[in-house]
Amino acid sequence: MSGNAWVRQIHRWLAVAFTVTVVATVVALAREEPVVWVSYVPLLPLALLLVTGLYLFVLPYVARRRGRRAVPQR
Repeated sequence: MSGNAWVRQIHRWLAVAFTVTVVATVVALAREEPVVWVSYVPLLPLALLLVTGLYLFVLPYVARRRGRRAVPQR
């Protein structure tokens, strides 16, 4: 599996982890005495999603730019 495929797979699993942490946070904060620090738990998967998402967003532009350089000028 190539590096890009790994990043895509990690991004997908991070999305699942983020969704689970958000649901757990909503449940934890809905209790009578909510634990406030639980609201910070989704931030880690969200930050990792940002990094992998930006990488995946930039990939086509980098590939297009590299493709232009590979074509010889006449």
